[in-house]
Amino acid sequence: MDISARNLRDRLRGRLIAAAATPMTSSGRVDLDVVSRYLAGLVSDGAGALAVLAHTGRGPFLPPQVRADVIRIAVALGVPVLVGVGGDAGKGPEQGAGQARAAAELGADGVLVFPSAGDRVALHEEIWRASGLPMIAFDLYTRPCPPETLRRLLEHPGVAGLKTALLSDAMGCQRAIQLARAAGRLAITGEDRMFGPSLLWGAEAALVGIAAATVQVTAAVMEAYRGDGLRSFADASARLDRLAQATFTEPMEGYVQRMLWLAAAEGRIPATHACDLYGPPLLEEERKALSELTTTRLD
Repeated sequence: MDISARNLRDRLRGRLIAAAATPMTSSGRVDLDVVSRYLAGLVSDGAGALAVLAHTGRGPFLPPQVRADVIRIAVALGVPVLVGVGGDAGKGPEQGAGQARAAAELGADGVLVFPSAGDRVALHEEIWRASGLPMIAFDLYTRPCPPETLRRLLEHPGVAGLKTALLSDAMGCQRAIQLARAAGRLAITGEDRMFGPSLLWGAEAALVGIAAATVQVTAAVMEAYRGDGLRSFADASARLDRLAQATFTEPMEGYVQRMLWLAAAEGRIPATHACDLYGPPLLEEERKALSELTTTRLD
């Protein structure tokens, strides 16, 4: 493993990495002051690192200047920053390499590589050659990675860890965690609906969209897991499960809008900037119900 990948692996171990949303208006305008307050709030409330422009942040759809501005804001906060690169938003594999190069120039600590069509190992190699940034591989439920491909990815010197986000595939999640650990890479849970179990299965860090709002609820599970009290861990996990049941549900791609609504309800962002232009439409009744879902109501 390259020393840069080893260093990132060690820095992220034990941390909650918030997969941040990108607040924007219904016209797609991104207010950098809103973004700055939002990201700073996630850090102050328990996120030990940030993943910006990832799936939750709709990174594949945002123009280069907006991406650059968001990265600059995140890097200035002084925590490790991962940047989502690649994806199937219409520009092919070269998109990921260019985005990774830009992230390196702006001071990011690593990149989260979106699963894409084609040769995944070759994509990671292209991104590595373009940027020199350590990479987090990504096993996502919409495009699960075959075990043999995972093994090859985990042999790449630039891969620091593997995020698994398989949603309801417990056996696939367990396998991915085992493969990452066996390869000496960081096993990262992205399992919003299997969060507590994935820690028990061996995940050593978390990178989750459910921490895009009510971040304290997710941070409490990580803290309880590091402690000695089984009851504290069980209670914290139950609170997070109640939150996940309300936000990570069908239509699943609606979770980004739900997390933005929650962020607005908490006062993290203005309601006018709680718009996801790239997910399915949701009913107004759901917004109202989520607005009432406070930390107190989760107890």
